Amino acid sequence: MAKAIAKAFPHVRCSVLDLPQVVDGNGMLGGEGEGTVEFIAGDMMVFIPPADAVLLKFIFHDWGDEDCVRILKQCKEAISTREPKGKVIIIDTVIGSASKRIFEEAQLLMDLNMMVLVPGKERDEKKWSKMFIDAGFTKYKICPILEPRSLIEVYL
Repeated sequence: MAKAIAKAFPHVRCSVLDLPQVVDGNGMLGGEGEGTVEFIAGDMMVFIPPADAVLLKFIFHDWGDEDCVRILKQCKEAISTREPKGKVIIIDTVIGSASKRIFEEAQLLMDLNMMVLVPGKERDEKKWSKMFIDAGFTKYKICPILEPRSLIEVYL
């Protein structure tokens, strides 16, 4: 996703944070007119580098609420170091945000899959809101984009 963003917006510098075994050997990608993507080895539970925005796609549904709050607190720290303050952008499922019943059923099926496979789960707006508040955020906006996905913007 970072490569696509960097290509579409060459003036934007993107950093990809992932575990060392995933990042190993990737280094820097990009060139003139393509933007720059930097791969950083690390652990989002421990540290997220300072950024204007942090983008997390299908991360939170893999984790329980307590771990999600830990991740969000690291995101908050990362965007707090800049002026003006940045934002966290989340692409994930929000149960109940779908306009059609078939998508709600798909969201609930995804929730069952998450509960069986990992300690995570899909969340409705009320559960997302509680996590944001627990992590110290004050504002958020949920925009259903491509069902069953939603884009969530979280602000300080």
